[in-house]
This record gives sequence, C-alpha cells and structure tokens, in this order.
Amino acid sequence: MELTSNKKLRVLLLPFFATSHIGPFTDFAIRLATAKPGAVEPTVAVTPANVPVVAAALERHGLTAKEGLVNIVTNPFPVVDGFPPGVENLSAAGSADQASRIDAAAVDEALTRPAQEALVRELSPDAVVTDVHFFWNGAVAAGLEAPCPCVMFSVIGPFSTLAMRRLAVRDDDCPGSDEESRSPAAELAVHGLPGPEIRIPATELPEFLRSQKLRDCLNPSWAAMDRCFGVAFNLFADLEQQYCETYARNVSARAYFVGPVSLPLPPAGDQLLPPCVRWLDSKPSCSVVYVCFGTYAAVSEDQLWELALGLEASGKPFLWVVRGWSTPPAGWEERVEDRGMLVRGWAPQTTILAHRAVGAFLTHCGSSSLLEAAVAGVPMLTWPLVFDQFIQERLVTDVIESVNH
Repeated sequence: MELTSNKKLRVLLLPFFATSHIGPFTDFAIRLATAKPGAVEPTVAVTPANVPVVAAALERHGLTAKEGLVNIVTNPFPVVDGFPPGVENLSAAGSADQASRIDAAAVDEALTRPAQEALVRELSPDAVVTDVHFFWNGAVAAGLEAPCPCVMFSVIGPFSTLAMRRLAVRDDDCPGSDEESRSPAAELAVHGLPGPEIRIPATELPEFLRSQKLRDCLNPSWAAMDRCFGVAFNLFADLEQQYCETYARNVSARAYFVGPVSLPLPPAGDQLLPPCVRWLDSKPSCSVVYVCFGTYAAVSEDQLWELALGLEASGKPFLWVVRGWSTPPAGWEERVEDRGMLVRGWAPQTTILAHRAVGAFLTHCGSSSLLEAAVAGVPMLTWPLVFDQFIQERLVTDVIESVNH
C-alpha cells in the first residue's frame, strides 16, 4: 500500500478477550508505532472491561493512550444470557464454565461480528490485524468502501497451529478416531509434520479437538487463515524453523514471524524496581526457580497446597507468581520467607526471566511464556493445564528437547 509522505498508516488491531492475547497485541502495536516514528498510527480495539489491560501494558512502558502513540477504542462485549456484567476476559472468569462461555461467545459470528464490523466500518482503517478467533474480519476488511488488507496475528506458533490442524482433520478411519480417542489409554500421532514423531495422549487433547462436531467449528478459522492477506506469528523463526518453513510452504506464503513482540521494561532506578526484582538481586546466579502458571488457567487449591509444600521441602530459592490465592498452608510464608517470595497478581515476567538469578522456569506452557523463556535461555519444567498447552509442551519436550518433563 502506497502512502503519501505525510499520511500515517492507520492499523486497527482486534485481540481476543484474554490478557494473554491483549498483552502481545498491545506490544505489537507499540512495535508498529515505534519502528518508524510517525509512519504508523495503531489502534487497539477491546471491550470496555478490557481497556485497563491495554492501559496497564502501555503504562509499563511509560506510555498512555492520551499521548496518541497507541490509541484505544471500544466495542461492546457480546450479549450472553445469564452472564455476569463486566466479565469480559478469561482472567476474570470465576469458573471453567464462565471461561468456556467467553471462548464460545468470541468465536460465535452472530454474537461478536456485528459490533466489530460496525467499528471497522466506522474507522475505515488502512489495515486490520485480527486475532485468529475473529475469522470474519478478513471478509469485513475486504468489504469496506475502501477495501484494506487483513492480517491474522497468532500468539501461538506454527508448530502448535500445524499440529492442531492435523488433529482437527483426522477421520474415523485414521489412528486417533473419535472412538479410539475416547479410550483413556489412547495416544494420537500427529501425522504430516517434520521433525520427531509427535504423540499426544487423547486425555490431553484440547476440548475443541475431541469430537468431530467441535472440530468442524474450527473450519471457518482455518479457511480464514488461508484466505487472509497473511498470518503474523509472535515467534522468531529460528525457534521453530522447520515448522515455519512447512507453514509458509503448505499453508500461507505470506507468513510473517515477528516475535518476540514483548518488550523489555524501560530502565528504572533502584527505588522504582518491583520488589520481586530487588529480591532477585540478592540471590546467587542461576539459583532461583521461577514459578508462574499464566493469567487465566485455574490451579486447584489442593494442587497449590502440594506445590507450596514441595517448594518448601526442596530447600531451594523460588519466586512464585500466583493469581488470586489467599490461603497458603498455615505458617508457610513465614517458614519460607528467607528463600522464597510469593507475588500475588502481575509480575514483570520478561525482566524476571532475563535476571541472572533465575535458573529454571516451572511453566504452564502458555505460548508467550515459552517464547520468553526461550529468548532468555532459561530451562523449562513443564506443567500444562488447559487448551493447547499440552500440544505446546511437545515443542519443549520433544522438539527443543534438553529440558525436564
């Protein structure tokens, strides 16, 4: 697209309703705005309750929406009968049922498309960057009075994307049929991928890959990824080289590997450093186990207690970031306070992983966490919890190897 020298390229970004997506989209918007100052005007579109997520991401990098480097606009959250008002993010879901209903609403074209389409038509951007959940936005962008390209931005890399596509198109005559996958002992081979053979226990399949009916629901998304102008992955190609090449060769020639888009925090004086970073400064090199299970996956109270007691029994320093846990074992925090730190809520993960004191990372295998750990060169211990995390674990344990499982 040719632009006059004094016109900015107006890019509209539409992330899925999860902090793990909104964060990378916001970082990508900052990258677009700062790569060539004055050339790109990015706007992030979220539902009202998700505006603070974007604002917090900007603020961590010394920015505000008022400065105009990255704009924020809103569109309403889909109306879902019986759903609590203000719950518009997987991280805010109070139960697995609420989380699944948020996910289902997001990909329901009848529910979510009208508001998004109205916003796209109102803003008439020069380009649209949409999450893969919103498969209809390619058609929306093409149908504008001044049609514009639509790029899908995926926080999940080509390895997991290809694996899920292969698993989604299996049929009843293939190993891993619906009948076979109902067996607790069944393992499904992922056919057609380069590199080592990938096998996944049927019990670890994401819910949306377990039945033919649910797999068929993914077809519009796969088709949209094939038809859109291109697909941008939050990934650097060297991490998944053979899978990047396979994707570009067999799925989309316009595959862009633009990650990691996560940005290091700007330098801060000692008084402005988060307490957890100052705590790490006091620890020897490669001595601390960093533990974090992401922004939305639920860990049961029993599991949290057992992990707490295990970290205590290990005798090793640890930094544990946990969401919404207020009842550790009685006296536990006092017993571990000399060598362990518990952080409730958000923590600067890229800064933590890059710190010299961190020697290992116990992770849920979220896509951003795996990427940030790989960039930092930190060995990973894997504990996947939900969705595609069990598939992404195979990238760590079977492809990248040299990690503990």
